[in-house]
Amino acid sequence: MLDKIAKHFDFQQRALDLRAYRAEVIASNIANADTPYYKAMDFDFGAAMKSAEDGQGKLALAATAARHLAGSAGAGSTTNGADLQYRGAVQPSLDGNTVDMDVERGAFADNAMKYQSTLTFLNRRISSLNDAIKGGQ
Repeated sequence: MLDKIAKHFDFQQRALDLRAYRAEVIASNIANADTPYYKAMDFDFGAAMKSAEDGQGKLALAATAARHLAGSAGAGSTTNGADLQYRGAVQPSLDGNTVDMDVERGAFADNAMKYQSTLTFLNRRISSLNDAIKGGQ
């Protein structure tokens, strides 16, 4: 029974995980806005969601000893099915930094709004399931 309930919410859980990860990536871009030669990164949410939904995420490196490196950093790395890609510079800077604060703020606000709407949708589904369990009382 609990497996069916967990499977019922699996899609929203994956979406929330990817939205939270995208917020981390964008926050990292904003934090490095003044770092010379820093390249802004992002990922295609739709492709990452499809990859997570298919369950065909790329293989991760296996760490068999405490001294092994995690192996996930920089462009091309995969987390939750999200392939990080460098974002092209809208207005190139002299120090090689490709972070555009207007783009980052817009992406962060868009991502936060979609995260909140997914959370609201999930809360409504939980509420309707709770009503069904109680028998509509």
